[in-house]
Amino acid sequence: MIAAVILAAGAGRRMGGPKAQLRVEGDTLLRRATRVALEAGCAPVVAVVGEGDPGPGVEGVQVLPNPQAAEGMASSLRTGLTALPLEAEAVLILTVDQVEVDTILLKRLLALAAADPTRPAACAYEGTLGVPAVLPRRLFPDLLALHGDRGAKAILLREQAAALPFPGGAADLDTPADLKRLRR
Repeated sequence: MIAAVILAAGAGRRMGGPKAQLRVEGDTLLRRATRVALEAGCAPVVAVVGEGDPGPGVEGVQVLPNPQAAEGMASSLRTGLTALPLEAEAVLILTVDQVEVDTILLKRLLALAAADPTRPAACAYEGTLGVPAVLPRRLFPDLLALHGDRGAKAILLREQAAALPFPGGAADLDTPADLKRLRR
């Protein structure tokens, strides 16, 4: 079983507010991210949101508010990982603001991870590795040890994660100008 943790607790300072509830093509970014994780076959799907965020309202998704969200991404990773059942062999980590992520990409990434379940698999873009990424349970302690605004990148690089080319991976929504461009 591969679980999914969706990181959606950020304050979105450059955007002017949280990104999880922004609407693109008629749906919120959080609802879209949960849908693609479920369609890719992940179970359970955990959405880590900011305090007061209503969550995606999608059946089969566990919504966890992160009271430590101001610390940064690491606190959301810890919040999501500690909610996963012991049966979870690996975790797919994704964020709400990568609008090019779709079900096809996630299925390809999960297949790459299944080819060697002991090794992480990650998307490759802009000369590096990043999310979405799948990390096996043996790396959960490393993820839980992260602090501040750090994600899994250093772990992916250290472990020489299997790479799935994802040219659209760098396209995320950080500013109102990014959102305006996307909506055009």
